[in-house]
Amino acid sequence: MEKLLDVVNVEPQKNNTLLLTFENQEKRLFDMTPYLDKKPFIKLKVLELFMKATVGYGTVIWPGNIDIAPETLWEYSKKI
Repeated sequence: MEKLLDVVNVEPQKNNTLLLTFENQEKRLFDMTPYLDKKPFIKLKVLELFMKATVGYGTVIWPGNIDIAPETLWEYSKKI
């Protein structure tokens, strides 16, 4: 099993993607679009809220107790 890597930086993009940096310094791009029709992410369709993404607890978090698992971010993101 691969070691779980924490997210150390996130830069939300206006096209519903997240530019992520993981603790191993690898940069990856994660597309949130497929998740925005599912709870609790529906609220993130509001761009102003989506753009408030920050790092907390080793993953990406938003106001309103919304977060996404770091293993999901790693597995479904593309290395850039």
